[in-house]
Amino acid sequence: MAAEVTIVAPFLVMLLVFVAVVIHRGVDARLRLDDAAHQAARAASIERTAVTAIAAAQSTAASALSSAGVSCVSLTVDTATGGMRPGGTVSVTVSCTVDFGDALILGVPGQKRLSANAVEPIDTWRSVAVNASGGGS
Repeated sequence: MAAEVTIVAPFLVMLLVFVAVVIHRGVDARLRLDDAAHQAARAASIERTAVTAIAAAQSTAASALSSAGVSCVSLTVDTATGGMRPGGTVSVTVSCTVDFGDALILGVPGQKRLSANAVEPIDTWRSVAVNASGGGS
């Protein structure tokens, strides 16, 4: 009996370590995705127009995930600007399909779609862009 335990114990320990690593990777990816959503919402909230806010959110989310070491099979950044009016909010939802292909032996799906949402306020006292007629818009 002692010989069997001695032979099987290292394999069980390796399996437990492998499971812990897979769980850590999932939790780490979710935390980094939350951070990327917050960074993207902040970047969008300081822009002046909806078009530039959407572009800023997209590039900031991609950059934040890339620098954090999260590689997405597909990345989607949805930005709701609400007209970019002072006192409003900008909402950004970042969705990323993370590859867990190396964990297939544990029955973990090869890819998992994770998403995070963040909302940032637009400064109440920000100046408003001037339209062509000279008045505020």
